[in-house]
Amino acid sequence: MNCRALTYTSRDDWDAIGRWLERRKDPDTKVDAVVRDTLADVRERGDEALAEYTRKFDCPDFDAAALRVPGQAIEAALSGIPAQDVAILEEAIRRVRDFHLNQKEKSWWVTAADGTILGQMVRPVDRVGLYVPGGQGGETPLISSLIMNAVPAQVAGVESIAVTSPPRKDGTLNPYILATAALLGLDEIHLTGSAWAIAALAYGTETIAPCDVLAGPGNIFVATAKSQLIGQVGIDMVAGPSEIVILADGSANPAWLAADMLSQAEHDPLAASILVTPDTDLAARVREELDTQCAALPRCDIACKSLDDWGGIVTVPDLAAGTELVNLLAPEHLELAVSDPWAMLGSIRHAGAIFMGHNSPEPVGDYFAGPNHVLPTLRTVRFSSALSVQNFCKKSSVIAASPSYVAEHGDKIARLARLEGLEAHARSVEQRNK
Repeated sequence: MNCRALTYTSRDDWDAIGRWLERRKDPDTKVDAVVRDTLADVRERGDEALAEYTRKFDCPDFDAAALRVPGQAIEAALSGIPAQDVAILEEAIRRVRDFHLNQKEKSWWVTAADGTILGQMVRPVDRVGLYVPGGQGGETPLISSLIMNAVPAQVAGVESIAVTSPPRKDGTLNPYILATAALLGLDEIHLTGSAWAIAALAYGTETIAPCDVLAGPGNIFVATAKSQLIGQVGIDMVAGPSEIVILADGSANPAWLAADMLSQAEHDPLAASILVTPDTDLAARVREELDTQCAALPRCDIACKSLDDWGGIVTVPDLAAGTELVNLLAPEHLELAVSDPWAMLGSIRHAGAIFMGHNSPEPVGDYFAGPNHVLPTLRTVRFSSALSVQNFCKKSSVIAASPSYVAEHGDKIARLARLEGLEAHARSVEQRNK
C-alpha cells in the first residue's frame, strides 16, 4: 500500500491536488452509447427486454413472469432472518425516519390588505422508483441504501413506491432486502437491475408502471442511465465513487483514523480517503496503521488499490490551512477529528456530512444515526445537498389576485409585457380593467 504524501501550505498548492483528484471522474464514453441503446430497447420492448437482459447478466433461466416478487415472499422473509437483525433494522429505520420528519415543509399563504392571496403549495410526487444494487451476486445486500432512499420518500407522502434489484443466479432476492422492504411497508419489488431497471422505472413496461422520481445508487451503467434521463424524470443525483476527508489534530487516535480511511477505501478502487493534519508524527503513525489494518481486511485488494491511487496524507502548517483545503476538496464525508470540533464547524463551507469529534466515525452515519447517507460526491457538494424529503416533493406557486390588485397594478404589468414585445400578455390584464 502506497498512500501518497502531500503538502498543502496555501492555495498555490491546490492546483496539483485538484488535478490529481479530477482524474477520478474521467468519463467512460463507451458506456454512454450502450446505455442509450438499452434505454431505447426497454422503452420499445418492455418486459421482454428486461427478461433478456436479466437472463444474460444475472439469472440464466429468468422469465418475465417472475419480474414482480409476490407479496407473500416479502412478508415471509421477515421470519427467515434472525430476530436480533430484525430489531436492529427496525431501530435503524426509526432513527432515519425521525431525522427526516424534521425536513417536512408546509404549504404557506400570505394575504394582502386588498384581499390578494399568495402562497406555495407543497405536494409529494405521485410515484417513486428506487434502485437497490444486488451487491456481489446478492450476497452483500445494500439494505442501508433501501432504507435511506425509501424513508424520505415515505415521509414526503409518496403513495406509490417501486423497488428494483437484480436477482441472484437462482432467481431470488437476498432475504435481507425483502425483510427490510417488509419492515418499511413496501410491497412492490421487481427483479431487474442495471440500466434496464432504470429504463423500466422511467418509461414503464407491462409490469412496471412509470415513475416520476428515481433514486438509489448503482454502478456506472446505473449512473449513466439516470444522467441520460434528466429532464424526463427527476433523479436523486448522479453520484460518483465514495470519498472521505479527515481533518485531525494531535488529539486523534491514529488507529481510529486509519480504520475510518479504510472504511471508505474498501468500497471501490476509485474511492478517495484523505487525511489532513498539521501533526507530522500523527501522519506517520496513521500510515503505519493503514499498512497493518489493510492487510487484515477481507476486501484488502480493493482497499489497497483505492489507497494507492486515491489515498492521501496531507500535512498542513495549521488547522486554518487544513480547513481551507477541506473547503476546496468539498468532500462527501468529512470527519473533524480534533479536540474541539464545534469551534471549527462554522468555518466548514463544503461537506456532504460532517462527523464531529473522535466518537463519530463515518459508518455511524451510513447506517444508524438518522441523516441520509446518499450524498454528493466529486466536489458537487459545493452546490448540492444530501438526499432529503425535498427530493420527493414539488412546489406549486398559488396566486389569487383581487379585483383591486389588478385595478391598481394592471397598467404596470401591461407596460412590462410590452417592453418584452408581448402584446397579448398586456391585453390579458387590461381586459379586466375595462
